[in-house]
Amino acid sequence: MSRFILALLLWGASLAGAAPADNFQRIVDAHWQWHLQQNPQVRTRLGDSSANDRWEDMSLAAHIARDVRRGEFLAELSALDVAALSTQDQLSHAMLVRQLQGERDAHALGLHLMPVNMRSGPQHLHTLAEQIDFVREQDYRAWLVRLQALPDLLMQYRELLEEGMLAQRTQARIVMERVPAQIDRLLAGDPEDSPFYKPFHKAPPELSTAQVAELRRSAAQVIRVRVNPALAEFRDFLSDAYLPACRDQPGIGSLPGGDELYRHLARHFTTTDMTPEAIHEVGKAEVARLLAEMEAVKDSVGFAGDLQAFNDFLRTDPQFYYDTPEALFEGYLAVSKRLDPELVKLFGKLPRMPYGVRPIADSIAPDTTTAYYNRPAANGTRAGYYYVNLHRPEVRPKYEMEVLSVHEAVPGHHLQIALAQELEGLPMFRSTGGETAFVEGWGLYSERLGYDMGLYTDPYSRYGQLTYDMWRAVRLVVDTGIHYFGWSREQAIAYFRANAAKTETDIVNEIDRYIGWPGQALAYKIGQLKILELRARAESSLGERFDIRAFHDHLLGAGAIPLDALERRMDAWISSQQG
Repeated sequence: MSRFILALLLWGASLAGAAPADNFQRIVDAHWQWHLQQNPQVRTRLGDSSANDRWEDMSLAAHIARDVRRGEFLAELSALDVAALSTQDQLSHAMLVRQLQGERDAHALGLHLMPVNMRSGPQHLHTLAEQIDFVREQDYRAWLVRLQALPDLLMQYRELLEEGMLAQRTQARIVMERVPAQIDRLLAGDPEDSPFYKPFHKAPPELSTAQVAELRRSAAQVIRVRVNPALAEFRDFLSDAYLPACRDQPGIGSLPGGDELYRHLARHFTTTDMTPEAIHEVGKAEVARLLAEMEAVKDSVGFAGDLQAFNDFLRTDPQFYYDTPEALFEGYLAVSKRLDPELVKLFGKLPRMPYGVRPIADSIAPDTTTAYYNRPAANGTRAGYYYVNLHRPEVRPKYEMEVLSVHEAVPGHHLQIALAQELEGLPMFRSTGGETAFVEGWGLYSERLGYDMGLYTDPYSRYGQLTYDMWRAVRLVVDTGIHYFGWSREQAIAYFRANAAKTETDIVNEIDRYIGWPGQALAYKIGQLKILELRARAESSLGERFDIRAFHDHLLGAGAIPLDALERRMDAWISSQQG
């Protein structure tokens, strides 16, 4: 008998004699360490600098190897006696199985062969530098090693895209047409103007003048000799080979097996078994409800025209816009400062980790949405950040700033994500991750909490809140419309424009986002509706005993979990409060 087989038998025997909880913890720990080993960028974002000199291996061979390893983890999880686990471990077990099986399904469907769109891909890798604290020479050296390796990574992306062309797994051309211009912006000017050079513009006092000069020379050299030529070659590949092979239709449903692709994505992002048809109808019902509320606000300000005319007025009147990016940024800072003192009305437990406000990088701002949030480092070395888009302030309405800030900062993403990272007793894959339907559902639910925080006192700001709620309702209709019902891009833009007061720039960017990221847009409204349903159930069941602070604390107390698990958790809490 070989030593390898003997070792396997001994390992199996050790598992057989161990408690189920111990066996489960071994699997969870092994999976997490494997996940970190496979994802250097994730380690960087979590505050772990040990892999700051590496990129994720994006090669076809690496994707195949990961798929095999996920199958092995699933086999180990299926061998456990789940009934013998604690309630918390049973939920973690179900979530890990769901995650691994979903990743395997996505691989089998070929979704890994579409890794680039206008909001995702190697043209955005320079933003990773914002997740790194450049305080030591080693931090700069590691970034230089990463830059040296960027050409190899670009070749791996090319390999995936070429395989996608053969397998008929390509992005929509309308989305990919933006990417060469994004790369051109990275190439503009001298190497010192490159976003990849940005960390070298500042130098910590610990470094000597000679060290700083040498690091800067090295950075300019690697960008000139390796990074920029490789980016230019990748851009040319996209323009000359990939774009002509991209699909003409915007929807993923136009690909072979496209309906199955989209049903998988709908299940993944909503954590439900809702069909695209059912989601489409929910969206239309929400649109109709919100239109009535928007009409009421329009009438309250004495506007004489119809809702479409009111939306055009809001999109074009200068009183609703700042003149400069600087003034717009100051406006966001002012709104954010008003939020924190109001949180104690709604939450008994608040995160220790603070957040800051930053502008979105100029190189990506024209092609991205109004704002987004980046989580704190898991080890506490970096705060969370709320990123705001300052590109063309004349299309960034003032009346949306309050609702946007409560979604992205507090009590939305920062509060929920920072709290989850500080929860004790959860495996890392839960405290640092979680389900999109919960995360984005909570963000959208938080927008309504603005009323409890004293926001939206101005009717236009209230209209902004309704506009944002409508935006997510429209998403249900247009995302299913594009990817399942065969809508054209123009049809989706027209539906969005007819029902929401978003500016034309935002509408086009949003529709192109849905085209490039099928199914993700479904998570927000489906998650919000479930949380609102659970709150209404708790208020009805508990009456005067309902405590909004206790409700929110328990809702957030297990991290971002699937919606069916959330419903079971909150029903149990309601029963305990009644008892």
